[in-house]
Amino acid sequence: MTAPLTWPSLVSTSTSTNTNAGAGGGAALPAGVVREAVVFDLDGVIVDSFTVMRRAFEAAHAEVVGDGPVPFDEYRRHQGRYFPDIMRIMGLPLEMEAPFVRESYRLAHQVTAFDGVAELLLTLRVRGLRLAVATGKSGPRARSLLDGLGLLPFFHHVVGSDEVASPKPAPDIVLRALDLLDVSPAAAIMVGDAAIDLASAQAADVFAVAALWAAPPEGELLAAGPNAVVRRPVELLALCPSVPAG
Repeated sequence: MTAPLTWPSLVSTSTSTNTNAGAGGGAALPAGVVREAVVFDLDGVIVDSFTVMRRAFEAAHAEVVGDGPVPFDEYRRHQGRYFPDIMRIMGLPLEMEAPFVRESYRLAHQVTAFDGVAELLLTLRVRGLRLAVATGKSGPRARSLLDGLGLLPFFHHVVGSDEVASPKPAPDIVLRALDLLDVSPAAAIMVGDAAIDLASAQAADVFAVAALWAAPPEGELLAAGPNAVVRRPVELLALCPSVPAG
């Protein structure tokens, strides 16, 4: 297993801290707007967890439902939602949550960060932006996963779906993250790889960015009407110049 990344080692090795990094990607920053914060979805944006997710889902299905086809592809189409909500939508037993979570923790060491994400987070922090995660996972599981990858120190706050009244597509989780960051919706962007992420951002009046590096269903994501589209993590930097001092 690769050793977790740490803040000091990234600071000493990163060469991507200039304000022109990633220029040309995404959409131009609207005149007069200062971006102070970025709220990220987790799975499919920060971490590549889909192989582990499939194994955990298959194990939970076999344990609770038994033999038969495992509808993982349908489950993945609902990514971004809280696990119990997905079970209700799919008509599957809520009892699947416990073994799914157990297996997700057991296999967590197999989850990896997407290439370029650690450098992106470092550059955003150096530029003075405040960072948060708003995820369909539970808060404790999301923080544990990020901690294991050495990425947790980059984020000021990590908010899980179990920590708000209404998870995505409601705006609650994005608004909660911004409240903790002490940043207004107009000064933030939300980055997600699913239509439900964009819907949550839009409901919160936050600039919605579609991330395509995990190869999500592109047509569905674009149909959700994102304000900008980025195909590589570095392209997000074009939307996030340095926060003015003072």
